[in-house]
Amino acid sequence: MSDAPEVKPPARPVVTPVRVVIALCLLAPFAAMLWVGSYAKTDPAFIGIPFFYWYQMAWVLISTALTATAYVLWQRDQRARTSEARSGGAAQ
Repeated sequence: MSDAPEVKPPARPVVTPVRVVIALCLLAPFAAMLWVGSYAKTDPAFIGIPFFYWYQMAWVLISTALTATAYVLWQRDQRARTSEARSGGAAQ
């Protein structure tokens, strides 16, 4: 046995641009709903529904789209990391 440490390929960084986008997709609905002052009003009404209500309902749909986007991006990232690990870290 030699005392030389085993040389490993450099690990892929944990924080990547894709993961930042995923985080933003998941945090945007929270930020929008926690900032109550931005939507605590009645105007503009949409088909007779006060802004306060239709804004929140719109965020239900927006949140669904953002969560689905985050999920797809996460799956792609995991597949890329798995295939990279199997190939020995050669792909970057």
